[in-house]
Amino acid sequence: MALSRVCWARAVLWGSAATPGFHVPRKLQLVRCGLAWGAPRSSKLHLSPKADVKSLISYVAAKTKVINGKYHRFLGRHFPRFYVLYTIFMKGLQMFWADAKKARRIKTNMWKHNIKFHQLPYREMEHLRQFRRDVTKCLFLGIISIPPFANYLVFLLMYLFPRQLLIQHFWTPKQQIDFLDIYHALRKQSHPEILCYLEKVIPLVSDAGLRWHMTELCTKIQHGTHPTVHDILALRQCFSNHPLGMNQLHALQMKALSRAMLLTPHLPPFLLRRRLNTHMAVIHQLDKALAKLGVGQLTLQEVKSACYLRGLNSTHIAEEKCRTWLGEWLQISCSLKEAELSLLLHNVVLLSVNYIGTRR
Repeated sequence: MALSRVCWARAVLWGSAATPGFHVPRKLQLVRCGLAWGAPRSSKLHLSPKADVKSLISYVAAKTKVINGKYHRFLGRHFPRFYVLYTIFMKGLQMFWADAKKARRIKTNMWKHNIKFHQLPYREMEHLRQFRRDVTKCLFLGIISIPPFANYLVFLLMYLFPRQLLIQHFWTPKQQIDFLDIYHALRKQSHPEILCYLEKVIPLVSDAGLRWHMTELCTKIQHGTHPTVHDILALRQCFSNHPLGMNQLHALQMKALSRAMLLTPHLPPFLLRRRLNTHMAVIHQLDKALAKLGVGQLTLQEVKSACYLRGLNSTHIAEEKCRTWLGEWLQISCSLKEAELSLLLHNVVLLSVNYIGTRR
């Protein structure tokens, strides 16, 4: 009897198929083994590999966020000035990355639907235009940081010359106002030269009526009067061909106009002419898209940026005045043809030089 009990126990524990004088079915063995070792654990207690990875990533992200917060508080307490620069730099990187993703999304949509640049809505056109300029500036920094250990020198140069080397995302609020004032002061230096050239070409205008309108316009501007839209559009014929057409401008005049548009004047004449023509064509396309959208749909920042691009120092002018000025610009721009872009180029000076609040 004792021997049979031992054999039965062995059969249950070790799964023996047969013992002397005693046979245990295989199914019974498995049931008994299950009872002996306990029921199998629920599958809910085991996480899949994907769930394990997600939980690990969540844990690491939470810990990183906590450590990052402590690091920010440490910098803010012990190095407040450096912390301000660090915060602006990190926010600038985030904004630039967001701009890059948006630009890529716009370009992908253009490629998929075969859309040209001039067919885009105003905000998308303006985003691509500004992003191209920002990338050009960042590309210069990338090139000079290629040599070994040059990146340390680049950081020093960025700190010493933020206006020349950094885009607006990396400027402090005070720097944005100060730097825009500096840039406008630089382009204002070219205004007298441009107006002087307009006076010199008056005798070259063959039509007597156009000569009279040109003289009246120059006199008004010299006396500090803001010209009307009619005063400027009356001269469109002078700027479509000789003597003020885009292809008839002299090298010195193109250099002055380039400075007025914040473009480099240090290029050969044929490149200056091509760049001015391309730049004004883009602004002309932007104007048409903006006219469809409506100035009233723009935010305050968008209005001020649009005015500044077109020659008006909008940083110190009230929003309503900026919208009025931008409306006048659009009225002129949308009345011009591509052959009359020289008038739109000179309009950067004609329409802004005596506007309210610009004589500081």
